Amino acid sequence: MSPPHPPAWPAPMFALLLALSGAVPAVQAQDAAPAPAPAADPAAAATRIEITGSRASDTEQRRQSTAAKIVIGREEIEKFGDSSIGEVLRRLPGVTTPGAPGRGGPPRLRGLGGGYTQLLIDGQRVPPGFSLESLTPEQVERIEVLRAPTAETGARAIAGTINIVTREGFRRRLNDLRLGVGVEGGAASPGLHWTRNDSAGPLTYNLSSAAFVRRQRSDSRTETVETALADGSVLQAEQETTHTADRRAGLNATGRLQWRLSDSGDTLLLAPSLFHSRGRSDRRFTLQQDVPATPPAYDVADSQGRSRFTHLRLNTQWRQRLGPATRLEVNGNGGAWRARGDSVRQEFRDDGTLLRTLQDTSRTREHTLALNAKLSQTLGGSDTGPATATDSAHSLVSGLETEAVRRREQRSGDLQADDATGNLQASSLRLAAYVQDEWSLTPHWALHAGLRWEGITTEGTAADGSRPRNRSSVATPLLHVLWKPDPKGRDQVRLSLTRSYRSPALGTLIGNTTINSKFDPGGPNEATSPDRAGNPALQPELATGVDLAFERYLAGGGLLSANVFHRRIQGLMRSVTTLETVDYSPVQRWVARQQNIGDATTQGLELEAKFPLDTLLAGAPRVELRANLGLFRSRVDGVPGPDNRLDQQARATGNLGADHRFRGLPLTVGGNLNWVPATETQLSDSQRTRSGGKRVFDAFALWTVDPGMALRLMASNLDARHYESSNRFTTATSTQTASTTAPTDTNWQLRLELRL
Repeated sequence: MSPPHPPAWPAPMFALLLALSGAVPAVQAQDAAPAPAPAADPAAAATRIEITGSRASDTEQRRQSTAAKIVIGREEIEKFGDSSIGEVLRRLPGVTTPGAPGRGGPPRLRGLGGGYTQLLIDGQRVPPGFSLESLTPEQVERIEVLRAPTAETGARAIAGTINIVTREGFRRRLNDLRLGVGVEGGAASPGLHWTRNDSAGPLTYNLSSAAFVRRQRSDSRTETVETALADGSVLQAEQETTHTADRRAGLNATGRLQWRLSDSGDTLLLAPSLFHSRGRSDRRFTLQQDVPATPPAYDVADSQGRSRFTHLRLNTQWRQRLGPATRLEVNGNGGAWRARGDSVRQEFRDDGTLLRTLQDTSRTREHTLALNAKLSQTLGGSDTGPATATDSAHSLVSGLETEAVRRREQRSGDLQADDATGNLQASSLRLAAYVQDEWSLTPHWALHAGLRWEGITTEGTAADGSRPRNRSSVATPLLHVLWKPDPKGRDQVRLSLTRSYRSPALGTLIGNTTINSKFDPGGPNEATSPDRAGNPALQPELATGVDLAFERYLAGGGLLSANVFHRRIQGLMRSVTTLETVDYSPVQRWVARQQNIGDATTQGLELEAKFPLDTLLAGAPRVELRANLGLFRSRVDGVPGPDNRLDQQARATGNLGADHRFRGLPLTVGGNLNWVPATETQLSDSQRTRSGGKRVFDAFALWTVDPGMALRLMASNLDARHYESSNRFTTATSTQTASTTAPTDTNWQLRLELRL
């Protein structure tokens, strides 16, 4: 079946972005300056000045970076009043999130699935089990999106890198308190956020904390149909409905304490953080068979789940100037997290007869210790600061990194295989060395060249006594080129030639075998509901890539950008479902494992535009316009087409947004439309999946009562629609298709913002 045609509106937006490259250059510089706010509204004038300064800073950072980088500052982060940082990321260029609209998930660049995007918090990799939904926008200073890897940030970024920088200390005093409540599907979710910036002598500090309760209700319906290949007759047809009520409460706290040790710039930084959450999930299942092939496993089932997650981290940083042009930076990072999960599932007949009870208990702990050293030198040009286009200087950076991770899992219950029940211990050691040179060659040319080597050794002790071990190493050369046809102009071209990789997650290498809860462990299961197991023989994927971008920076802080990319991937990892003989069942079971299946190619086009409307149309209202569009294609060698694309990669994504501050009124309104089309993927000769399309419309209104008080109303997923997905598996004799439909709801949020 061919994928449905995308909605009609993205095509005009695509044409608009192309047309703007010729339409906007005629704008005169004097049109870029906004008209001053009326004198009678001093609060409005103060707000206008602060926003303009912030925007110029973000755009200028992007413009001056030799490697392609998008910087999102405080203005964009807090604009909509989102309750989590995941909602902010969804509107950024090229970013998609899995699952139904409004449900979020780990952000993904360029439509690619999990593991292709490197996620960092303050330059450190996000630990397994940590959800970005736990991080509130109030705790974030800026977001950096790097479309191509650099030696310093790491090469485990085939799709790119998202670095979330938490709030930094400033000389300007800040004491903000924000109280809010969200409502979705009749369930209320309150939240409280507090941020404090201040200084005391040589100490500059920032403290930020958040407490929240999030409640969500959802329903879904899955229809599973099995048909015979010989005559198309229906062998089995069943419907399973699920009602879920989730509740999660959390407390987050981050700090940043920086001491100025000398007038030459020597500093000591301590950045502790704590994230803690508890969750509860209650589900109700109903199973109905229209064409029974076997007696139904159950008629009604209940499931109760409890979870707890705690993450504690301490980052330390010491910067010492060794000479006029030499600086040493040493970072020590220690972290620990633990997760706990307990679930009970009971299945009944319609008459109340208890058929079976399934229990599952898991305990996971992980400790991480990292030590990094970086030496920065300026060779030639100015010795007093960063190299500029006129310095013809080298900014040379070299570094060493080491990271040790130790993990322990305890899992037991009815959903564990006999040979995997008990303890699992695993550890990994990562060593890395890199060198990079950022060279302002001429006023027209700048180069950013780097080489990074990284080796990872993973070993473990499984419950069955085996000691799986995996070792891999990757050398990644990287080159970024920036060309300015006119150093005083507003146009520039970027070229990146890179090598990057994706390493297997620890759980995919060494992990307990988990039995699908839908089927009794002693009997057969279905290909669309397989058991899952690890594969210690996995090797990392390697990708060779090229990025080419054109950027035009407009007067008034706007920009136009067009970017094309290509990646050739070797050793592609993919979950493969096969029928296996297992120790925990007398019959063969379908089991899914990650495997290296061959090579693949992905490429795409990314367009972005951001500018005030009055710079395009004289006399128009001061409306800030934002638009971006990404088109993605991929092909997996050895898998028959059509649609033999990378797993979970969206075909496209787009955003169209605008906001406006009314003159003479302390009111700002805005909205954004996010679009992701439906995508079908041929995973193998026998398996095909489909992800439904998404259109998510967000809107907000901000009423500034006075400089110290504001009221914000925000609505997400206003045009709430059903989300559909399917999974089809073909065997030698039949085809089985599982199709899921889930309605979604609008999320309303009201928040009071106070500056104390």
